[in-house]
Amino acid sequence: MKLITTDIKNKVLDSMVRILDKNRTELLEANKRDLELFNKNDQALYERLIVDDKKIEEMIAAVQKVRSQEDPVGRDISGEELPNGLKVTNKTAPFGTIMIIYESRPDVTIEAAVLAFKANNKILLKGGKEALHSNTVLVDFWHRALKENNLSTDYIQLLNLNREETRAFLKNPNQKLDLIVPRGGERLIAFVKEHASCAVLVSGRGNNFLYVDEQADWEMSLQVILNAKTAKISACNALDKILIHTNIEDFSRKMMDLAHVLKENGVSLLVDEGAQKVLKDEALIPETSVWKEEFLALKCCIGTVEKTEDAIETINEHSGGHSATIMTQNKETALRFMEQVDCAAVYQNASTRFTDGGQMGVGAELAISTDKLHHRGPLGLKQLVTNKYYVFGEGQIRE
Repeated sequence: MKLITTDIKNKVLDSMVRILDKNRTELLEANKRDLELFNKNDQALYERLIVDDKKIEEMIAAVQKVRSQEDPVGRDISGEELPNGLKVTNKTAPFGTIMIIYESRPDVTIEAAVLAFKANNKILLKGGKEALHSNTVLVDFWHRALKENNLSTDYIQLLNLNREETRAFLKNPNQKLDLIVPRGGERLIAFVKEHASCAVLVSGRGNNFLYVDEQADWEMSLQVILNAKTAKISACNALDKILIHTNIEDFSRKMMDLAHVLKENGVSLLVDEGAQKVLKDEALIPETSVWKEEFLALKCCIGTVEKTEDAIETINEHSGGHSATIMTQNKETALRFMEQVDCAAVYQNASTRFTDGGQMGVGAELAISTDKLHHRGPLGLKQLVTNKYYVFGEGQIRE
């Protein structure tokens, strides 16, 4: 793919900021049509679909943030002159064409496109049917910005495909495809991995855990749990599972305190056998598979462990590999937990809600990767490039 200069890329982003700001009413009206057609039974999906003035401001800020960041393409990673005289430089390079498949969230249409474009990639946006009107308007905005700067609209494309058409495209794409990012639940991820004919970078599944150690600050723990569980149930960084050390001081009172606080905020509870000894009125977790579920709802599991190693083992067996928190005042215990828990982000005494590109200093994000190749965690601008070796010689041949 032809490389675009940083100056031209930034001019496109300047155009997009102006177009977004000037045409708010057009976008809000399109989003209103999407909301009117949506079945509100899925509260998490409905929350993700909403566009208001605040959301538009966030979209504009995301474009401006990426505009201000250094161009990630063509940066030297390493360089060496070999004994045979060859000069070898490893540089960053665009992926090529990235496809992202996502549900509901129109803001992804902005963040994914701005990141891919600034990293000199083409992006194919396969949004959900529930956001069709919003996404159509947003991609039209992108096309206006590209045309203003004499660039092809092929850089940013919206794919309106049903399930069968998507399956056929994944198996046999009608254009070059280098990377697919499914941003959604387990069924979407499984569907893409089953049918894709190119690399897939898994993203979006949460099922995050928080472990309260015996040396935790209890009031702090309640505050963090409440934020992680209730602040935004539709987010992949929301909390689903809580593990409590049985040796924590005043265990029974604190268990009842935790249950009361969660239920007072509308959270339904499932508990393991250890927790049910205290929380006698709460339903028992019906089967082990529930520990692996991402709820995206005001629902939470409370379990008990007798040592930190048990918490680590439980998290590594059941979590989605996204985020996990330990609440403890013991730095050694915290470090052991953080080193051994196999998640993209591990925390001491903080909410899992911070696993987000903007919150972690990355800026806008394409997704939160739970894969280990090629990157783990928020996929920001610097992560949307691959590498290429430049080898300069003077007629060297290999003997």
